[in-house]
Amino acid sequence: MRITKAPGWALPPLLLSLAAITQAADLDEIRERGSIRIAVANEVPYGYLDENGEGRGAGPEVARHLIDELGIGDIEWVVTDFGELIPGLREGRFDMAAAEMAILPERCELILYSEPNTTYGEGLLVAAGNPLELQAYADFAGRNDHRVAVMGGADQREILMALGVAEEKIVTIARNEEAIEVIAAGEADAYAATGLTVTALDQQSQAVEAALDFVDPMIDGEEVRSWGGFAFGPEAHELRDAINEVLVAYKPTRAWERTLTEHGFTQEDVLNAFKYSTEQLCAWD
Repeated sequence: MRITKAPGWALPPLLLSLAAITQAADLDEIRERGSIRIAVANEVPYGYLDENGEGRGAGPEVARHLIDELGIGDIEWVVTDFGELIPGLREGRFDMAAAEMAILPERCELILYSEPNTTYGEGLLVAAGNPLELQAYADFAGRNDHRVAVMGGADQREILMALGVAEEKIVTIARNEEAIEVIAAGEADAYAATGLTVTALDQQSQAVEAALDFVDPMIDGEEVRSWGGFAFGPEAHELRDAINEVLVAYKPTRAWERTLTEHGFTQEDVLNAFKYSTEQLCAWD
């Protein structure tokens, strides 16, 4: 069995001390104004904007179909740092996030999620040639001085700490694209992120590469895997429910499957996207 998180994980304190909730626009208001604000974190292949400012990736391209089915005429794409997705939803700065953010119990207490749209495993970006022979998140535990970077707000920090990596060995960056510079400058020896993110960064620079013999993290004998979904403000039940209705109908189609596989998701990922419901993932103990 694959798990989303290990018992006892917690979100960073910043996310647990968010400002008061701002009432988000409801579905009728969104339909009346004719547009919906959807946030992405510019993370390939999950959700990003192309050179024309259009949403691309597994999240936005599925979202575009769902929004069309709901009769909403226009999408206003909003780019933000990953760590700002939850605060932005709670403060009503956008109506929905299509960043394939992992569905975690602590996050479910702060925002609403659709049913899972994707699932994905972990990866490790290292310097070209992997001179330190880093192959696993657990390599950063123990007595060595190797440092690993993570993106602010992402759950890799909690995975690493659950594996015994000391907090002082973890370097936080704001955006995925900073990982290449951080490794090249020697500020960190590797970057812990999802496997698809690592593959995308590998293709951007000859200074880094994906650890070829990467060993999937195991916690309490279970492989760590995430399930990502569309996210909404905590009061946006009507919008979330409407999205869920069309998403559940769309997921069994070839068009949905093709969108995922065109962005690097494997057939195993496609099949596993049906494995758990959001209710199960939010209640994970």
